[in-house]
Amino acid sequence: MLISLVDESATLDFGKRIAQLCPDNQFTLHLKGDLGAGKTTFSRGFIQALGHTGNVKSPTYTLVENYQLNNRPVFHFDLYRLADPEELDYLGLDDYLTSNAVCLIEWPEQADKYLPEPDLKLEFNYQNTGRTINLTAFSNDGQNLIKKLNY
Repeated sequence: MLISLVDESATLDFGKRIAQLCPDNQFTLHLKGDLGAGKTTFSRGFIQALGHTGNVKSPTYTLVENYQLNNRPVFHFDLYRLADPEELDYLGLDDYLTSNAVCLIEWPEQADKYLPEPDLKLEFNYQNTGRTINLTAFSNDGQNLIKKLNY
């Protein structure tokens, strides 16, 4: 499914909409796209929709930011600076992919095959002053979320 977003505000709103439609069980989103394409903006809208009131920045240097929102852990990964995919073993990636956690993973291609397949992949691309996002579901939960979007 291809979504067109006219500006940053639309990208934030789209992140909020996806957050509201996420199932209660563990759910993983892979966010792909060039620098500045809207991955972190989407993540900010997503995380704020779940109740976070502070800043949401890309965890470029820390690799992961942890948010406990509405009794649900949300992990925001940025793997852009990952030097070697094996670093994910030291990070304890498997510990994040449990229970009812939501994992937003920017730059998943940096992890090679160390990441499990996502429930939903979002590919961000520039389009004039806006963005397009191509959504691909890899699970029943991802497919159900796309059906509920009404775009």
